[in-house]
Amino acid sequence: MRYSTGFQASVVRKVLQRGDKSVYQVSKETGISSTTIHSWMLRHKAGKLDLDTAGEPTVSQRSPGEKLALLLESKTLGEEDLGEWLRRQGLHSEHLPLWEQELTGMANDKQGEIRNENSALRKENKRLEKELARKEKALAEVAVLLTLKKKHPDLFDQDGDN
Repeated sequence: MRYSTGFQASVVRKVLQRGDKSVYQVSKETGISSTTIHSWMLRHKAGKLDLDTAGEPTVSQRSPGEKLALLLESKTLGEEDLGEWLRRQGLHSEHLPLWEQELTGMANDKQGEIRNENSALRKENKRLEKELARKEKALAEVAVLLTLKKKHPDLFDQDGDN
């Protein structure tokens, strides 16, 4: 999953300003593997991830994956911790239900696409089965005609001697 530069910077900032939080704790908190966070830390130390210019991404800049991760994280918090968490993330309480609707809509759209694709594939399969049955009948007829021609060549005599 690709995360925006701003999101990566915010996670690295959490680790650097951790106080009593370790990379592992930030990993559990954000749902991002500790290996990924370590690689972001290395990028920051190498000067490839600037924490000052890469601010927190705006609500509209967040990817669906980030939105899902934040939604899941918000579900684990109690009401008293939710307000503080929202402020740290730069969110408002109305963003969470909107994101939930958006992600549910995306999932439903995907399910609709899958249903339509399955329906089309079933129709194509049925058409191909009919065509195969027709061709098998024709092949059986040709086999019978060839067998008859071998056993009774006079039946197919073109001279009209019959």
